[in-house]
Amino acid sequence: MLRKIRIILASIFFIGVTLLFLDFTGTLHAWLGWMAKIQFLPAALALNFAVVAVLLILTLLFGRVYCSVICPLGVMQDIISWIHGKTKKKNRFRFSYSPAKSWLRYGVLAIFIIALVLGVHSLVALVAPYSAYGRIASNLLAPIYGWGNNFFAWLAERAESYSFYTTEVWIKSIPTFVIAAVTFVTVFILAWKNGRTWCNTICPVGTFLGFFSRFSVFAPVINTEKCRNCGLCSKQCKASCINMKEHKIDYSRCVACMDCIDTCKDGAISFARRSQIKSGMTKGQAEGTSGKPDQGRRAFMIGTGIALASAATANAQKKVDGGLAPVLDKTVPQRETPLVPAGAISLKNFTDHCTGCQLCVSVCPNQVLRPSTSLLNLMQPQMSYERGYCRPECTKCSEVCPAGAILEITKEEKSSIQIGHAVVDLSLCVVNTDEVKCGNCARHCPAGAIKLVRKNPEDSKSLMIPTVNEEKCIGCGACENLCPARPVSAIKIEGHEVHRTI
Repeated sequence: MLRKIRIILASIFFIGVTLLFLDFTGTLHAWLGWMAKIQFLPAALALNFAVVAVLLILTLLFGRVYCSVICPLGVMQDIISWIHGKTKKKNRFRFSYSPAKSWLRYGVLAIFIIALVLGVHSLVALVAPYSAYGRIASNLLAPIYGWGNNFFAWLAERAESYSFYTTEVWIKSIPTFVIAAVTFVTVFILAWKNGRTWCNTICPVGTFLGFFSRFSVFAPVINTEKCRNCGLCSKQCKASCINMKEHKIDYSRCVACMDCIDTCKDGAISFARRSQIKSGMTKGQAEGTSGKPDQGRRAFMIGTGIALASAATANAQKKVDGGLAPVLDKTVPQRETPLVPAGAISLKNFTDHCTGCQLCVSVCPNQVLRPSTSLLNLMQPQMSYERGYCRPECTKCSEVCPAGAILEITKEEKSSIQIGHAVVDLSLCVVNTDEVKCGNCARHCPAGAIKLVRKNPEDSKSLMIPTVNEEKCIGCGACENLCPARPVSAIKIEGHEVHRTI
């Protein structure tokens, strides 16, 4: 029964989180966005102490239920392992107990914490479970989902949107895809052969929660009076944490999957209070498994109820028009200061909190956000205006960010936040190079920050060139996106390290 409850809840969370990364319009975030916000690392980086406290309390009460129910990468490993177990009968009981590799587990955790402190976010994003699954879903599942959902409509949409890409942009997108593919293959092989090896040797969140899980109040326990040492529980344990020779369970590695309870034919394993267990189950506990109410089951159900009750749904969103005229053969300009979305507060705040999950990338309607290829900020989103510009009325990225890298803002607030300012290079402007009228940048500036002045003030018939009022410019990039100059726009946006308010 407990195993069925766990599978149902895990399926709900796994499907929900996956849909968040496949929801290109962002409509599902109003209902399912809380599933991203209760992931452990994003909640910790967002300083969401309530969620972190609830997850720790759950772990202290019931063990690593987070790993078996809430974490999408953990559930994905269970699915892969389950498929392997169904290929042949012998594969179902292919696991065996192995001692914990504590030096590796805590070594990776120590490196992870040091990387967080030093700001080496590329390393953090590589091993963080939610970020790893986000890359897999965004880069590997999203194209398949789009293809299967409506092939012809999807193909036409992709063909149009990909026309924005230059060779340079395509090349820069390769590293993220490769990293996602390598991560998936690595996790797949480990899960296919050994179940939860990734969770119990590499995952820093699993190691951290495993420390608290050692002291959990409730856990699977072995009744030595009933156990006949058949070893089926150990052979079914994908965490390889059941030592049948000593009738002990390594609770720091146990992910509370309940497979051992379901496998035992003699009722020798149950989910019970560990304080009442010393050398085995007491007589009263043994009777409780048959006659009295199952306290472990009740505790487990209460715990999962707490997890669900701790989440809160986001406000509903309205769709925004993402259609833009194609701008071909654009080259990404060199910026002295990178651009980060409104709501990020500053470049430092963004890089310190972002987990590189790419959820904001997947919902950006104008495809302004894309994964960075910089070694220091690898896979963290960066802004660029080759495919579109950041519309003042769009706040989707701020609404879905679970880690506090982009704080939620209103449309009114976004219109007054300066993430950067436009800089004009008149030597590239078509007014100078081709001696033609233009004014695209001024005509489409939503903030009215660009004005046209005479190229030659003394000649009333001379062509008009753009000037920028930096006090009004919000850095949306409409001017850079719509500038007809090739291959580099004559006007580009330089970011602000700290965002300003008009």
